[in-house]
Amino acid sequence: MSRVVFLAEARAEALETFRWYYEEQRSGLGAVFRRELDDAIKRIRSAPLAYPPLYRDVRRVLVERFPYAVFYRILPAAIVVVGVIHRRRHPREWKRRA
Repeated sequence: MSRVVFLAEARAEALETFRWYYEEQRSGLGAVFRRELDDAIKRIRSAPLAYPPLYRDVRRVLVERFPYAVFYRILPAAIVVVGVIHRRRHPREWKRRA
């Protein structure tokens, strides 16, 4: 199992999304988002090569039940999450991090 690290920007996006669901949506929805995000990270850890590169070496796994995706790169020392981004945002948002 590989080590997963978040870029500061990706960590901030995940936290902002959690807070939005927790504070502005239905009670408990933030916790559900967090579990689904954790599950997406587990899927990446268990099979990082299962998801094909979308742009350069950036890969994507979808967060179940939510319109978000985790974008990541596989490096020798770790898997680096470069973004936790809403799927409707312009691709330029995650491509600039590649």
